[in-house]
Amino acid sequence: MLRVVEKTRIWFIISAIIIITGISFMIYHKGLNFGMDFKGGTIIKIDMQKNFNKNDLDSTIQKYVKVNTYDTTKVGSKELDISVDSDKITDANSTKLFNDIKKKYNLKDKDLLSRDRIGASIGSELLQKAILSLTVSIILMLLFIAWRFEFKFGIAAVIALIHDVLVTLSVYSILNLPVNSSFIAAILTIIGYSISDTIVIFDRIRENQKKMRDKTLVDMTDTSVSQTVGRSICTVTTTIVTIACVHIFVPLPSIRDFTLPILVGVASGCYSSIFIASPIWVILKKRSNKKRASLAN
Repeated sequence: MLRVVEKTRIWFIISAIIIITGISFMIYHKGLNFGMDFKGGTIIKIDMQKNFNKNDLDSTIQKYVKVNTYDTTKVGSKELDISVDSDKITDANSTKLFNDIKKKYNLKDKDLLSRDRIGASIGSELLQKAILSLTVSIILMLLFIAWRFEFKFGIAAVIALIHDVLVTLSVYSILNLPVNSSFIAAILTIIGYSISDTIVIFDRIRENQKKMRDKTLVDMTDTSVSQTVGRSICTVTTTIVTIACVHIFVPLPSIRDFTLPILVGVASGCYSSIFIASPIWVILKKRSNKKRASLAN
């Protein structure tokens, strides 16, 4: 039998180290590295029609924007994405930039696949809505679990969900990866995955509360986790393998922006369901029992 609850301090310390490290890097980087979706900017997508070296384009791009205010991404071998920070390039200059690239690589007007400008105000509004969607989803899950099980289960599950979000944000902060709308979609997916894994364990705990009245709260919880941990590990392994294959073999930035946080979040969700949610429920349950005992006396 796994001794999960007895080693609660170890699990909490591991999570605290990751989260505190992430917060430290966040302070060092002066916040998260928000992508164009949130901070605003101009995104130009060009079909180059042939293999190219994107470093060769720097001299052309820097005629219109300064260094460190743009990023270039090579999609496959023949498509170029140019992302310029908000207000660093005008529509007129973005047209001139494409014309220079078109002339240098013998392109046609149709090879300009798209040119989108996202205002900073739109990015700010998108960030607010993203935070609102995360908050509402967590509150609704708390209410559902409190109704389906009990309120202490709901509190433990929500803390585990917040843990998963913080761990994923910490990894992004440490690696200074861009946070965009795909990241938010991935976070919502992670929350759904993590809560389903946690509910499986909580359901077994609820069943064993009736069957194992002769056991202590800690032993009963450890037994419940041991009975479900095999399923959790098998589920997370198959999920990670599938998503990892998509991440590796589908080299599109939009896909990888979605799969990378899911890989981190799914692993964190499995960890939190086993090593965070259950111990927290035990802590809450013990406090509740102590209050009842003191009131009885």
